[in-house]
Amino acid sequence: MMKSWQASWIADPDFLGLSPIPVFHKENEPLETAAHPEALRNRHMLVRKTVAFDQKPLQAVLRLTADDYYKLYVNGRFVGQGPAQGYPFHYNYNEWDLTPYLIPGDNVIAVHVYYQGHINRAYNSGDLRQGMIAELHTEAGLIAASDHSWKWKRANQFDTSGTVGYDTQFLENIDQRLCIPDWHTIGFNDEDWENAVIKEDADYVLVPQATPAVSVYRAVPEQVRKLGEGHYLIDFGKELTGQFEMKAKGNGGDRIELRFGEELEPDGLSVKYDMRCNCTYLETWTLSGREDTLEQYEYKAFRYAEVIGPEEAIRPDSFAAVVRHYPLDPDACRFESADTLLGQIWDICVRGVQLCAQENFVDCPSREKGQYLGDNTVLGHTHMYISGDLRLFKKAIRDVALSAAVCPGLLAVAPGNFMQEIADFSLQWPMQLLLYYQHSGDIDFLREMYPVAEGLLAYFRKFARMDGLLEDVKEKWNLVDWPDNLRDGYDFPLTRPVSDGCHNVINAYYYGCIQTVQTIRDILNIPYEDELPALKRSFIAAFYRPEARLFADSTVSEHHSLHANMLPLLFHMAPADSIPSIVSLIRTKRLSCGVFMSYFLLKALAAHGETELIYELMTCRDDRSWANMVKEGATSCFEAWGKDQKWNTSLCHGWASAPIPILIEEIIGLKPAKPGWSEVSFNPRIPQGMHDFNLQFRTVSGTFEIVYKNGELHLGTPEGVTVV
Repeated sequence: MMKSWQASWIADPDFLGLSPIPVFHKENEPLETAAHPEALRNRHMLVRKTVAFDQKPLQAVLRLTADDYYKLYVNGRFVGQGPAQGYPFHYNYNEWDLTPYLIPGDNVIAVHVYYQGHINRAYNSGDLRQGMIAELHTEAGLIAASDHSWKWKRANQFDTSGTVGYDTQFLENIDQRLCIPDWHTIGFNDEDWENAVIKEDADYVLVPQATPAVSVYRAVPEQVRKLGEGHYLIDFGKELTGQFEMKAKGNGGDRIELRFGEELEPDGLSVKYDMRCNCTYLETWTLSGREDTLEQYEYKAFRYAEVIGPEEAIRPDSFAAVVRHYPLDPDACRFESADTLLGQIWDICVRGVQLCAQENFVDCPSREKGQYLGDNTVLGHTHMYISGDLRLFKKAIRDVALSAAVCPGLLAVAPGNFMQEIADFSLQWPMQLLLYYQHSGDIDFLREMYPVAEGLLAYFRKFARMDGLLEDVKEKWNLVDWPDNLRDGYDFPLTRPVSDGCHNVINAYYYGCIQTVQTIRDILNIPYEDELPALKRSFIAAFYRPEARLFADSTVSEHHSLHANMLPLLFHMAPADSIPSIVSLIRTKRLSCGVFMSYFLLKALAAHGETELIYELMTCRDDRSWANMVKEGATSCFEAWGKDQKWNTSLCHGWASAPIPILIEEIIGLKPAKPGWSEVSFNPRIPQGMHDFNLQFRTVSGTFEIVYKNGELHLGTPEGVTVV
């Protein structure tokens, strides 16, 4: 299990003797397994260990992980939390430098372990794997390892009263009377706590987490309004991810109602807590009679909070948010523009990606909290620019590769025990791998992942007709775009499973996937037979309509959707005389697609030099536009073009961040010419009417600065970087 560990896996005794529930299966072939006991969901476990030092260690490192999650305290001080979710056969652990927290004498390591218990996108849970393992090492060697001597107790203040999203998280109706005050401090008496029990059959393969833990910090409100006695409306000024914090002192049993949301109701005086995104953030906090501090465990996506309770109990000056997301250095990327709208679009895209980067990328930090393979195409690309940190994108690529253990055609959500398969997304994975390599120069990782790409192609080849085109890909959802009302009338029946027949988009992605894998083979000097010319001929014969000079949605269709034409344009399958017609179609239909597919639409235009149209679409004020998000009050980019354009719109969705990489690479025109940015191509195509701007961003080679002022463009490069 954990060959390099001397510690034992300790668990809540209720989980001893339970075999893990099998959770891995093809989406359309569910397993018949034992039901998960309801009583074992939403379990909070507190663990303590006292460690004594004659003198403070020079260096102390704690290796720690837990299933599903933990929060770590040392001597009453919060240290951090984790791990990033992972499959049991590749389970992450963190290393914490505890040196600043330790003192001579007694020290207390305290861990709040949480097991959620549902099969969902947010956790690798619902499988009855629970508990934790820890080892403390100093310059003197191993000092403490989790075993029977560690003390534990169940935390009972979290009422199991319902979930939000897709069983994504439990509502936290906290009864402070059931809390154990100061349980993580040195002076706390734990004599009545039980000794930990060891789960001998824990089956994890533990690996060091390849990314840093999330950054956790406090944020104060931008505005607090008193609406009445004991009634407060709190505005943090912009979307955030985290927990709400406050202090109160009332009578034992007094209740405070807490409401959270991404927007206000039309009256402007109350929070829309029954949110568009299928989360109802309405919770209660029952006071103990002591000086109480609200300590929520799970994170939410919200901007506003509403507090209703006894006036004399509430401390308005204590309102705060405990914000969490992947660490982001604000100096890693800066953009300033004389065009106010473009600056606002940039800002909402940055914040959307920032908040959708947690321990892994999440499609939204509210309803699902899942790392979707397709979303990573845009999220990963944008995140590399705004953070200058490639580790999270690399981890996302590996996470999906590990899902090949379930299906060589890869899962749409990874890691996680929620089995969903989307063909369009799977075919994008090699594109992400190649993109990461181009930015990082990490050829060892490319070589390591290459067999997964070959396995992916082999999986899809089993759906190929005699002419090489895919048909009846029924094992996976054929998405095309989402929501379905933004598919521009795509007329192939995208039922689940998909209808019989052969349609355009899945085959366009298949072509692009083979194109990418062949590029990877070239890089790795792997010989192959070029499949593309024959497949291109088959694609054109099946979908191209010469009389219209456009592509149709399927082999039997005469409908020319935006989606059926943008991908052949992007992957250079379109005949030369069709390109003006396709560009004209895009000019007419504009952003008649979802925000996710806008990434491919803009890249397709860029592949054929249509910079003016790219800029027009990026900054237009149509109902379907980023400007419409800004008009509707966005502080982070939306899941759809507008709040009412999808039935369950999340107001924070990083897949809408296409303007950032498109602006940098296709308009400003700066891209890596050699992997790792040691050589860059600079091909600016500044559209007419573009305002002055200043852009700085960090790469693995250093910081680039591009200044556009009074029609002149200046590029500053790191030392040693060649510009071509």
